[in-house]
Amino acid sequence: MTILFRYIFREYAKIFLMCFAGLLTIYLVIDFFEKIRRFLRYDVSWAPLLLYFALKVPAISFQIAPLAILMATLLTLGLLSRSNEITAMRSCGISLPWISSPFVVFAVGIALILLSFSSTIIPLASEQAEAIRLIQIEKKALPLTVKASQPWARIGAEALMQVDQVDRGGATIRGVRLFHFGRGFRLDRMTEADQARYTPHGWILMNGHQRRFRPDGTVDLIAFAEQPVDIPLIPDDFAGSLSGDTETMTFREIRNYVARFREEGFSFTRLLTDYYGRLAFPFVTVIMVIVGIALSLRRSGVRGGSMAMGIGQAFIVGFCYWTTHSIAIALGRGGVLAPMLAGWMANLLFASFGLYLLLKVRY
Repeated sequence: MTILFRYIFREYAKIFLMCFAGLLTIYLVIDFFEKIRRFLRYDVSWAPLLLYFALKVPAISFQIAPLAILMATLLTLGLLSRSNEITAMRSCGISLPWISSPFVVFAVGIALILLSFSSTIIPLASEQAEAIRLIQIEKKALPLTVKASQPWARIGAEALMQVDQVDRGGATIRGVRLFHFGRGFRLDRMTEADQARYTPHGWILMNGHQRRFRPDGTVDLIAFAEQPVDIPLIPDDFAGSLSGDTETMTFREIRNYVARFREEGFSFTRLLTDYYGRLAFPFVTVIMVIVGIALSLRRSGVRGGSMAMGIGQAFIVGFCYWTTHSIAIALGRGGVLAPMLAGWMANLLFASFGLYLLLKVRY
């Protein structure tokens, strides 16, 4: 690592930290004043409030880091251009790709940090922040049940299950309906129960009845107080993906869940779309560096454009990326796009855009 590389890297890191701290402060101040009036009605001390906002910092950092990277790239190159340092480096035979290498290395490092945040830190911090908001700030008990936003699950080659509500922890599910099909996807029997509880011996249906549909058109109705049932799911599965709370699932939990039930024919469209979206988003930092370099140097290859214009372009590019990413994720969740394509689409589009702008730079 040469002295010049360390110098550019150090100056870029300083400006990134200033941009990041500024954006983080603005975000926290807006979020604080938006919520503090409602929180103060609960007569809460400052300690839970500060802990609540501190636990939100990882998720906020994850969102603003790419924009801070883009702004820092434009500002650093603008300052180097104004002080004629880029001109001096170019006159010594140093190429623009080499000058840009410290920016790319720094962006890759930030991407790996954001990836670790998205994998483990953010899900755990967000879950703890929500618990503090409900229990310590709003003085509420944690909800005993949550509505299953993904109520349908395939529990076998010829069986479907529908669930209305899931108790916290997933050990009890309520409003259970099981549909068993025979040949030709003909409904063979349907079981309904008020709830199902998980025991050391498996799941047990409570207070329900079963309808058996015979070929002659008659229906047998059998009521029961308790009945064992074979459901290849565990409480963690209901507490996580089936309750729709995929943001609190770590990457390992998502991969384990998919690996366990892929062979059973389960549908993971929403879960996989969110997974690939969280996996792809950290690497937008590298794309923003490429876009920032191209926007800053596109006119002459040496002198950057207006710094104010560059910052304005940074916000426009950031807004366009976030909009594109959100639309792609929505299409992926709806099944219009494949989950992997939906998660990486915005990255692919803006990487192509950045490479196209680089072709316009005069080397």
